[in-house]
Amino acid sequence: MQPQFPEFPDLDLSALAANASCLDDYDPNAMSVTQARHYIQQFLSPVSETEIVAIKASLGRVLAVPVTSGINVPGHDNSAMDGFAFRHAEAGNALNIVGTAFAGAPFTADIPHGCCIKIMTGAVIPPTVDTVIMQEHTTTEGEWVTLIKLPAAGANIRLTGEDIATGQTVLARGHRIEPADMGLLASLGVAEIEVYRPLKVAFFSTGDELVSLGQPLQQGQIYDSNRYSLWGVLQAAGVDMYDLGNVTDDPDALEKTLLQAAAEHDVVITTGGVSVGEADFMKALLAKHGQVLFWKINMKPGRPLAYGKIGSAHYFGLPGNPVSAMVTFYQFVQDALKHLMGAASQASPTFKVECVNAIKKATGRTEFQRGILFKDGADWKVRTTGQQGSGILSSMSLANCFIVLDEKTGSLAAGTLVEVQPFHGVC
Repeated sequence: MQPQFPEFPDLDLSALAANASCLDDYDPNAMSVTQARHYIQQFLSPVSETEIVAIKASLGRVLAVPVTSGINVPGHDNSAMDGFAFRHAEAGNALNIVGTAFAGAPFTADIPHGCCIKIMTGAVIPPTVDTVIMQEHTTTEGEWVTLIKLPAAGANIRLTGEDIATGQTVLARGHRIEPADMGLLASLGVAEIEVYRPLKVAFFSTGDELVSLGQPLQQGQIYDSNRYSLWGVLQAAGVDMYDLGNVTDDPDALEKTLLQAAAEHDVVITTGGVSVGEADFMKALLAKHGQVLFWKINMKPGRPLAYGKIGSAHYFGLPGNPVSAMVTFYQFVQDALKHLMGAASQASPTFKVECVNAIKKATGRTEFQRGILFKDGADWKVRTTGQQGSGILSSMSLANCFIVLDEKTGSLAAGTLVEVQPFHGVC
């Protein structure tokens, strides 16, 4: 069933595409970034098919069912350090060392009163003792130990189930598996998990001016960089990617590629062909075969954007400009793909830092300027990458974050706090 707007229960994507005036605040020629994200979110339906994968093949996959623990972790009371295990009530006197407990080799003999055992980190705590003292806080003479700095009763013991208890949910449905999760699953004895099937994403670029790598450039031609940028961001997203190449501005070729892509994939992404240029045939094809919304987003870079459905496939039409294509992917497509993959919703983190250079900006639109987060003493700061033209792809390569400037923000002086959105972990 297609999602609907709760405030407009009879509205679906086809109605909105056919009649933009059915919502009072819907203006495709002046769409804010927030509104566009909201509208896209209404119509996303995650994949439902699942499969079983081994832990070693699970990195980046999304859990379809929660994982609960069948065991306690740790499975027994154990020592948190190397030292001596003893009865706290007997701490006032020197204690006789009657044996040693190792990790994986418990001490099973009796521990008489007035005695203790030497114990290694991870070793099982015998039931007749209740405290561990680190060896640095003791002195030994032969088989006797004197406790110099007495810890509290029960100190330095990791209790059964202290980390994870039997029956506890350790990973929720929608969780995307990270490296630490693989170790966690292994620690529980879990060898396989049920995950959603991979999302199948096809993409192609449009334009007669584009040339594939390995071919000589003629006058007026440029190399097709968008497909390689998309390959990179889609690979990082963990989807199954299908590069359909560059399709020339020929209506028949575009139609054939578009319909085949939509029939065989969950998502289709194109770059170019969604603006108002005379050779932009994509807009007519999308109106003919799909339920597609065409927006002019109040943002820079990346003003033209299309979203909708072609058959059962979700469609995203990104600008042909290389920087605009990447910015719109990060701001609209990336989170949509996570939702379609079944991943739990998680907003991209942002925080405020000082910008060390002045920024020129007009009010009335959101800008995503490319920035470089860097450490200055104890503080994080940011600077722009320099020129912010939408054709300067090197600005994306230099950057490790977006400087997010909302519609109300105008030009800023150096030293102003700005909101930044990191691409990933800053290095």
